[in-house]
Amino acid sequence: MARFRRKTCITLLLFVLFVFGVMMGLKTLKPPGAEFRSPFGLGLLPQVQQEVAAVRKAPNNPVISNGSPANLPPHHSKMDLDTGMNNAANSEASPDMLVTPNYDIHLFYYSWYGNPQVDGKYIHWNHPLLPHWDPQIVNNYPKGKHVPPEDIGANFYPELGAYSSRDIGVIDAHMKQIRTASAGVVALSWYPPGMADEAGEPADDIVPSLLDAAHKYQLKVTFHIEPFKGRDDHSLYNSVKYIIDKYSEHPAFYRYKMSTGRVLPMFYIYDSYITNPETWAQLLTISGSQSIRNTPYDSIFIALLVQENHKNEIVRSGFDGIYTYFATNGFSYGSSHHNWPAIKAFCDSNNLLFIPSVGPGYIDTSIRPWNSRNTRNRVNGKYYETAFSAALLARPDIISVTSFNEWHEGTQIEKAVPKRAGHLVYQDYLPHKPDIYLELTHKWAAKYRKEKEQWLM
Repeated sequence: MARFRRKTCITLLLFVLFVFGVMMGLKTLKPPGAEFRSPFGLGLLPQVQQEVAAVRKAPNNPVISNGSPANLPPHHSKMDLDTGMNNAANSEASPDMLVTPNYDIHLFYYSWYGNPQVDGKYIHWNHPLLPHWDPQIVNNYPKGKHVPPEDIGANFYPELGAYSSRDIGVIDAHMKQIRTASAGVVALSWYPPGMADEAGEPADDIVPSLLDAAHKYQLKVTFHIEPFKGRDDHSLYNSVKYIIDKYSEHPAFYRYKMSTGRVLPMFYIYDSYITNPETWAQLLTISGSQSIRNTPYDSIFIALLVQENHKNEIVRSGFDGIYTYFATNGFSYGSSHHNWPAIKAFCDSNNLLFIPSVGPGYIDTSIRPWNSRNTRNRVNGKYYETAFSAALLARPDIISVTSFNEWHEGTQIEKAVPKRAGHLVYQDYLPHKPDIYLELTHKWAAKYRKEKEQWLM
């Protein structure tokens, strides 16, 4: 009996040593970073690790200041639930892992979209069909408004759907797209507090969230001041003062270094030509009655060039530069590519910045069904590349892109997807991927940076 117990003890001891050896062997095979309590070794699945890390590291959403029509609170996006965990991982990708932004590429950006989930109603996606100005042919075209989310006021359909511009998840996704495109500056369409375009709602309260998201991706934000009601030298001064007082301390607020060494904020003034040069000169020239020059609010003011005769008016007004905005080659003197070298020469001789605006194409027949003559086909990206090539030939100071997300006019480079809804068939970027125009922007931003370095040698 004693001999049997001794054999049993020896057997148990050997078994314990065997189990211990197996456990130690398994431990040495554990991938780095995987907890021993994790039986499947998440370290062997980098994608899963990134997804989990993204969820754990998700920052608190920045607060949107009150002041919208309904004092809407910040909206936490449900995009992660709708599109899966991969988007959560991508949304939180470290900016250091992305391309270096080119701060001489500016994208015109619109924050005027809304939907019922966030804003209580659709805004801008339900854009009305605008009537033709000629009463003799106005009845030849359809009337009414679009009915989202299937029927929106655009010829393309966004990958993010009929989104809200105040959705923090959307803002983050937009800033990431812009960063991956290598553009460095967001030129935000802006109206003063309480004001908006005819189809929109006041949106100045979105600016803090845009600045925060831009800073996260090492982007800067400048302001594209729209022709709001009553805009003149006095109200523009008040608008600039408001923007600088409220936003200039934010690290994402854009400033440009002039050839003189001065570093100043920059403002694009849309439709600047509708105000006469004498009025602008009161604000923008040193001798003006309420000159902004050499004050704490002095800035770089960029005028829109449409007609050729506007060039001399821009000089008389006291503007600091010219941009062309329209993405339709041949639509105006300023937007015609073959005129850009001459415009650059004029700017050089008058100490003005030249900022041509390139675009991927143009189509606005979803809101102006009578305007097909101004449509410019994208030609699978060739139109966009031709515009960039023409801009580089002029050796501009900055290149602006019309646009990141002006969906109504079909100038967007934001991701779009194929979409069919009943009789509606939206245009798309096929045979390319939804991000083709972000990739092309990245390509030309790098080329522009390289060529500009050679120009300055």
